[in-house]
Amino acid sequence: MSLHLNLCAQTTLNWLDSGQILIPPKPTWKEIDPTKMPTEPVIDEQTIQRLERLALVDFNNVAGIRRLTEAIKLADQILTVDTTGVEPMDSVLEDRTLYLREDEVTQGNCAKEILQNAAKTCEEYFVAPPGNIPLPSKPVARYDETQQSDRQDDY
Repeated sequence: MSLHLNLCAQTTLNWLDSGQILIPPKPTWKEIDPTKMPTEPVIDEQTIQRLERLALVDFNNVAGIRRLTEAIKLADQILTVDTTGVEPMDSVLEDRTLYLREDEVTQGNCAKEILQNAAKTCEEYFVAPPGNIPLPSKPVARYDETQQSDRQDDY
């Protein structure tokens, strides 16, 4: 591993010595035309309750709902990207192929030894702690702007 780090460091030094500027002289992103963005999402109570149950996140006030709306608007920006003529990638590296090696079992038949590390098992499987316990339902009034804090510092 240290050899790999040394090679990376040497490559970086070679680049610096070559006089190439690695930092773009100006920003490389483009401003998105607001008229090309989808309309602002309307999030109803049923959607909020479903998201709270699935994500285990409590959108307990107007600020939480606003934060969710802003996150959706941020993600919607990807819809403005023109992907016409762009081939889908089948690798995270676009300039080289990643070859999969054959699976070769070098050690095995050690399930009993591995299961000794588990806090709880059932029928020769690990038992994971429950992580998807739904939040209790709350009344619709919790989103009333007059009843909830709408401070900017809630973020």
